Amino acid sequence: MKPPCPSPTGRRKTRCVPLLLLSLLLLWASLSTVQAAPQLSGPDILLEGVATDVQASGLDPDRPWHIDDGTRRHPLEVDADGVATLSLTVTDGPRTLSLYDASNTPAATLELDPVPAWLSLLPALTAITLALAFRQVILALFAGLLLGGWVLHGMNAGAVLGAFGDSVNVHVLSAASDSDHMSIVLFCLLIGGMVGIISRNGGTRGIAERIARVIRGRRQAQNSTALLGLAIFFDDYANALIVGNTMRHITDRVRISRAKLAYLVDSTAAPVSAIMLVTTWIGFQVGLISEAMDAIDDWNESAYSVFVNAIPYNAYPILALAFVFLVAWSGRDFGPMLTAERKALSEPGARQAMSSREAIVEEADIPTKEGIPTRALNAVIPMIVLVAITLGGIYATGLAALGGGDHELRDIFGEGDSFSAMMWGSLAACVTAVIMTQVQRLMSMTETAHYWFEGVKSMLLPITILMMAWALASVNEDLHTSDFLVTVLGDSLSPQWMPAVIFGLAGFTAFATGSSWGVMGIMMPLVVPLAWAVLEHNGMAGTAEGMPLLYASVAGVLAGAVWGDHCSPLAETTLLAAMASGCDLIDHVRTQLPYAMLVGIVALLFGALGTGFGLPWWLGLAGGVATLTAVLFTLGQRATAATKVATASA
Repeated sequence: MKPPCPSPTGRRKTRCVPLLLLSLLLLWASLSTVQAAPQLSGPDILLEGVATDVQASGLDPDRPWHIDDGTRRHPLEVDADGVATLSLTVTDGPRTLSLYDASNTPAATLELDPVPAWLSLLPALTAITLALAFRQVILALFAGLLLGGWVLHGMNAGAVLGAFGDSVNVHVLSAASDSDHMSIVLFCLLIGGMVGIISRNGGTRGIAERIARVIRGRRQAQNSTALLGLAIFFDDYANALIVGNTMRHITDRVRISRAKLAYLVDSTAAPVSAIMLVTTWIGFQVGLISEAMDAIDDWNESAYSVFVNAIPYNAYPILALAFVFLVAWSGRDFGPMLTAERKALSEPGARQAMSSREAIVEEADIPTKEGIPTRALNAVIPMIVLVAITLGGIYATGLAALGGGDHELRDIFGEGDSFSAMMWGSLAACVTAVIMTQVQRLMSMTETAHYWFEGVKSMLLPITILMMAWALASVNEDLHTSDFLVTVLGDSLSPQWMPAVIFGLAGFTAFATGSSWGVMGIMMPLVVPLAWAVLEHNGMAGTAEGMPLLYASVAGVLAGAVWGDHCSPLAETTLLAAMASGCDLIDHVRTQLPYAMLVGIVALLFGALGTGFGLPWWLGLAGGVATLTAVLFTLGQRATAATKVATASA
C-alpha cells in the first residue's frame, strides 16, 4: 500500500497539510490532559539551622500529600495549581526528603545538604575586614563578591573560576541591567555634569562672592562660611573645594585660623549633602535602600519615601550643622581649636605648610574660566530647576498613582516615581546650565561639553562603588545572609537598641575605612532586612510604634557613616577640606575630632538611643541642641577675650 502522500505534486502536498494540523492538534490535546509528575525543589544553597522553603509541584489538589524528612511527616496544603510550600529547618547534616500521596507511595525525593550558616556572613565580613586593613573599598567589595560566589558554587577548587566569572558576568551585570539602578546612575552622572558646567561658567563662584560681600568681622566670616556650605548643598566634594578655596583669603584677612576654616568646611559639606532632598548623595542612598527593601515582601513603601522619613532621625548631620552655627555665632572654642584660634590672632603672618598627605588627593575642583563674569544666577537657576522638577515629578507621578483626588502629601510622595523624577530634574538642570552658558557666550559649545564631561568623570568612582555594593547585596540575598542574622539576633537584639548599635557600628567602620559611601554600601543591604525582621519578630513591623525604629535604623547607617567620616584622617572629604582650606591634615583632624566626638555622643544619646526608647525625634533634636549649647558655653572661650587677658597679664 502506498503512503498517503507519495507524490511531490502540489495537490498531494495540500492534502497532507490538514492531516498534519489534525495530528498536531490531537497531540497537543493529549499532552494537555497529562498532569505533570510531582516534583520537589529547594534552594540553591541551604544554611544549617536557618529556615528555608521547599516547594512541591505537580500535585493533585483533591488528594492528601505529605513530606517525610526522616524524623517526622509534614502534611501539605495544596493550592488550586497543585503547588505546596513547606518551611523547614535542617540542623543535623544531610537529609533526604520524600514526597508521599495518600497511599504512602513515594512520588519524589530531594537531597538537602546544608552548609554552615556562618558562611553566609563571609562576603560582608570579608568586605569590611579588607576595607579596614587596606582602605580600598572597591577591592574589599570585589573580594566579598568573589568569596560569596565561591560559596554559592560549592566551595571547591573549580568553584573559584566560576565565582570569578560570575562576579562581573552575573552579579555586576545584573545590578547594571536593573532599570531602577540605571536611573540612579544616570541621575548621578547628570548631576556631576551640571556641577562641572556651573563651576566653570562662574556660577558657583558667583554665589560665594555674593556671600563674601557682607563680611565685616570674624563672626560674619564664620557665619558666611557656614551659610555658603549650606548653599552648595548638592555635592560634598564640590562643597569642600568651592567653600574652602573661596573663603580662605577672606578668613585670613580677619585672622581666623586655617584649622577653623577646615572645620567649618568639613562639617557642612557631608552633613548637608546627606539630608537635603536633591543631592549627589540621594541617588546613592535611595539606591541602597531600594536594594535592601527588595528582600522584604511585606513592605511596599517607596525607597525615596523611606529616605525622607528617615531624615528627622538622622541626628548626627543635623546636630553637626547646628553646632557649626553655634560655634560661628558664639565665637567660642575649646581644646586644640581654641589654641589654633589664639595662634592665628597672635601670629597673623604665620601660615601652615601643606603636608605630603594632601598631595595624594586628586583635586576634583573645576576652576572658573578666566575673564568671564561670575554671576550667581548661573548656578542658582539650574539648581532651582533641579529641585523643582524633581520634587514636582515625584508629586505628579504619586498623584497619578493614587488616581487623583485629595491625599496627604506624605502619601503622594510615597507613591511617586522618584527614579524617573530624579532623571527628569537632572536632565533639565543640565540643559538649563548649557543654555544659560551659551546665551551669555561664557564658553563655546565645545568647551561646555568638555566641562560637562569633566563633571561626569568625577562621579565614576562613587558609581563604581555603588555597582559593586549592589552586586554584593545580590550575593548576600542568594546566601540568605539576612535570614541567618535574623535567626541569630532576632531573639537577642532588642528593637529599642537597634538604632544605637547600628549608628555605632557604622561610625566605627567609617572611621577605620575613611569612606562613608563604602560603609553605606556594605551595611545598608544587611541592616534594613535585619531591622524589619527584628521588628516583625516582636510584632512591631509596620506599626506606628515600629516604623520610627525602622526609619531610625536606616538613619543610623547614614548618620554613623558621616560621623566616622568626620573623625577619620583617611576620609576623602577630610583630605579635601584640609587641602582647600590650606590646613595641615593632622592639624585639621586634631582640632575637629573633639567637636565631632562631642556631637556624635550627643547624637547617640538623644538621637539613636532616645528614639529607640520612645523619645519623639523633635524632642531629641531639641535636647541635643540644648546640650551642645550648654557644653560650648561651659568649656568654650572666645579667642579674642583670652588673647586680651593674656596680653594684660603680660
